[in-house]
Parts: sequence; C-alpha cells; structure tokens
Amino acid sequence: MAISVSNNSYTEESQTPLLEGTVAGAVDYKGNPVLRANSGGWRSASFMIGVEVAERFTYFGISCNLITYLTEQLGQSTVTAAENVNAWSGTAQLMPLLGASIADSFLGRYRTIVIATLIYILGLGLLTLSAVLPTLADYVDTNNKSMSCCPKLIVILFFFSLYLVAVAQGGHKPCIQAFGADQFDGEDPKERNAKSSFFNWWFLGVCGSAAVTVLALSYIQDNLSWGLGFGIPCILMIIALAIFLLGTRTYRYCIKRDETSPFVRIGGVFVTAVRNCHTTRSTIAIEEEACGTSHHSSEQFKFLNKALLSPGHNKEEGKVYTISEVEEAKAVLRLCPIWATSLVYAIVYAQASTFFTKQGATLDRTLFPGFKIPAASLQFFIGLAIVLFIPLYDRVFVPIAKAFTTKPSGITMLQRVGIGMLLSAACMVVAALVEIKRLNTAKELGLVDRPNVTIPMSVWWLVPQYVLSGIADVFTLVGLQEFFYDQVPSELRSVGIALCQSILGLGSLLSSLLVSVIEEATGGYGRYSWFSNNLNRAHLDYFYWLLAGLSVVAFAAYLYFAKSYIYKRPSTM
Repeated sequence: MAISVSNNSYTEESQTPLLEGTVAGAVDYKGNPVLRANSGGWRSASFMIGVEVAERFTYFGISCNLITYLTEQLGQSTVTAAENVNAWSGTAQLMPLLGASIADSFLGRYRTIVIATLIYILGLGLLTLSAVLPTLADYVDTNNKSMSCCPKLIVILFFFSLYLVAVAQGGHKPCIQAFGADQFDGEDPKERNAKSSFFNWWFLGVCGSAAVTVLALSYIQDNLSWGLGFGIPCILMIIALAIFLLGTRTYRYCIKRDETSPFVRIGGVFVTAVRNCHTTRSTIAIEEEACGTSHHSSEQFKFLNKALLSPGHNKEEGKVYTISEVEEAKAVLRLCPIWATSLVYAIVYAQASTFFTKQGATLDRTLFPGFKIPAASLQFFIGLAIVLFIPLYDRVFVPIAKAFTTKPSGITMLQRVGIGMLLSAACMVVAALVEIKRLNTAKELGLVDRPNVTIPMSVWWLVPQYVLSGIADVFTLVGLQEFFYDQVPSELRSVGIALCQSILGLGSLLSSLLVSVIEEATGGYGRYSWFSNNLNRAHLDYFYWLLAGLSVVAFAAYLYFAKSYIYKRPSTM
C-alpha cells in the first residue's frame, strides 16, 4: 500500500493486502503502515493524557479564579464580571468547532495541536505580562473605586491575551482528545474496549489536574502574585509541547482517503434534498429499488432520501448521492436534538466558576487560625469527586450494570448522559437550599447590609453542591464526549469532540444572557436584583430554583429524543 503524506493526514493511493497485525486505516509519521504491537494503544494515548492534564491545569488556572481577578484587580461589578467570565468561557468552548473543522479538512490533527499549543504559549506569555505590569488596582482611587484613571492599554492587553488563549483552545481541545482516541484500533476487540475506558481515564486525568489547579493556583493568585499565577501555566504548556513532540514516532495517523470533504458531502445531501422537495415519494421509492438500496435506508428523516435523485430527476443535471452518503447526513442530523437538550446542563455547569465562588467568598473560610482558603479552591471538590468516582464507575458500576443489561459498557451512552442531567438538577436544588440557609443566617445576625463582614457560617456547607456537580460530570460530560466522538462520521471525529465542547460554550453564553435578562428585570428603580453586589440582598436562591426547573424540563425533552435515537453502526478508527 503506497501512502502519500499531506498535512499529517494521509491519502491512500493503492490497495494491497495488509500484513497480519497491521492497523487498517492508519500509518506512522513517515506514512508507512503500522503494526498494532509497536504503535498506538495506551503507549501513545498516555502522551495525549499527559498533554491534556497540562492544558487543563492551564485553562482552569485561568478560569477558576477569573471572576476574582475581574472584581478585585479590574474593579468590575459582580454582574459584569460574571458576564465576562461566561462570555470568555463560552467563546473558548465554541472555538473548537472552527479548530476541528480546520484540522479535519486541512491541517490534520497533529499539526493543529502543535500550532494551537504555540498560540497558547503566546497568549499565556502576554497574559502574564499584563499581570506583572502596573495593575488597574494601582490606579483605582481607593476612596471611590473609580476606573477613570485606568490604564486602558493594560486592560486591552489582558483581554486580548485572554481571548488568544480561547483561540488556542479551539485548536487544541478537540484534536488532542480525538487524536488520543485514534490510537485505538476499532477492529480489534481488546483495543475497542480500551477506547471506551480511554474516555473515562482521560476525564479522570483532566479533573485530577483541575483539582490540583484550584488548590495551588488560586492560593498563589490570591496571596502571592497574579503574575506568578499566570506564569506557571505558561511554563507548563511549554513542557506539554515538548512531551507531545516526544511521542511523534509512536503515534498512529488516520488515512485520509482521496474523496470529497465530509462537510461538502453532508451539506450537498441537504441542498439536493431541498431542491427535490417536491419530488413524490413514489419516485424516490422507484429510484431506491433501482439502486437496490431501499432495505438499507433508515426510517428517520426520510425527506433526505430525496438527495438520491438529481435535480429534475435527470442524473446528468447534478450530483446523485448514494444511500451511504444520505445515511451519513441523517446520522449528523440525529445529533441535533441531543445537542440542544443538553444546553441547560451546560448553563448549570457554568455556575461553579462564577456564583458558587462568590457565595463562598461571603462565608467563613478559616481552615485553621490565621489561614483562609481561597473561595475558588472549593472547586477542588468537583475534581476530587470525579477522581474518586470514575474508578468506581469503571470498576464497580459498569460490571454490575453489565450483569443486568448485558451491554458491554453497562448502560448506553445516552442513558449515562440522562443520569447526569438528573444529578445536575439535584445539584441546583441543594445549592438553592444552602443559599436560603446563608441568607437566613445573615438576616438573623443583622449582617444584611454589611456585605464586607464574613457570615459566621462554614464554607463547608457548599461542599455537597460541588460534589454533586462533579458526579454529574462523570455521567454527562464523559457520556457526551464518547457519544459525539462515536456517532459522527469517522472523518469528522475532531468535529464530534468540538460539538460536545460547543454545548458547554453555548451554555456559558446562554448563562451570560440569562444573567443579563434577569438583572435587567429584577434590578433598577432602587431595587436589589437577584445578583446584587451585596449578595446578602441578592437572591441567588431564586436563580438556582429557576435552573433546577429548567433542568427538569430539559431532561423531559432529552428523554423523548433519546428514546427514539438510532445508534450508528460500529466503525473502525
């Protein structure tokens, strides 16, 4: 089999029998066929997990305490800071759609990861520079906290650097996970099972890194230096790039066959189906019978079968799509309801790094006399819950569930996602009850109008909502990652991971929009809004009850679509 190398994707030029143990559809970095015994598998995937651990340390090192930086260093209000955090987080989670499209269509995953990491390092370097330069706090008048003397160039540099990191994540996030999963051969039963475990252990590494980050970097940022807090992630990303390059010789690279781009192919199916919208069903049936493909066509989205005919029913007038190409388009369309009904989960997910943190800042955070833990460090319990629960899920829950369901993974991917959605709703109920307790304590002790006084209520009251959030992530986030990777066409697996990330991205933006709308509706005219700077006058409890209600409604819609979902047939690489 002769292979030509192009952008770390490979074009198959001829077909010859493969040697025993050769991985079909994959080559090494020189473009030669690879043996299963000396390439890929856990030996290569471990490099990816290591790199992702470093990247997540970096990302969470910025995001977990960003609201504190914006309110204390840049002097923004709680509402403005929350909106900015959600806007940046949303952008960072949506950018993978662009990065994955570029990787799958042009650059290839390997090159995209390298370029994105270099941009990451540049963004972090500039972010560190913006923090070590004279900060906004040095220019803020201590009497009225006025921002009139703010050095605007430093603020511009800060936000430019912040969004440069978001762009970098766009290329890094979808490709590194898809490239890691590519190291397992879908035709080999042992490696196919290892791929399922890969997503669990991947998430374990990511969340273990996040747990360490929120403890270490939030303390450094709050008590030592923001410049150091941003500089450490920059150094770590340089090390991560070196680690990734070290594994180059062991990686498996997917063969890119010489055919039309999957984006063009899938888009063409929809365009042709619309053009043939007035075609009668009998005409389509006759064409299917003529092609001998009618028994292979799924019953869902039958209107796309109209792409089997060219415009005007004359095959010389335009492209005629095959049944496999039509089914490929149907597979993508089936993902849309699952994607849409997962958005409320993403809105809830966004609260841990914003309002949960501001809640914690009002409570007693004394660990021992003379030492207070940073409010953002409570996010450690999300990572801890995940780190502890994933092995239990993989080694205890799955075998027990398998005994009842006989399914290889115990439960289906969509069942796993649904369980997490219910836990997410429960998290909001617990958060609302704890917030009611906090408000009542402030009222009983006459602290309602003294927002700068610590409420004598232990910060550990917030731990249950963080733990529930972490366990929900084990079910929903891991389930969605595996689902979108597995159910998209094989050429679009980076895009599949990006689609999963886009749920979190759009969820953050929707959270920002929801906060803005509620602030406008409940504030003004001398009233305290739900998100007042004085949280003792605010009503975060109302907001959490609203999110709990929306979560239940979204779950009901999700259940409807999940029940009718038809899984794609298993495929290789």
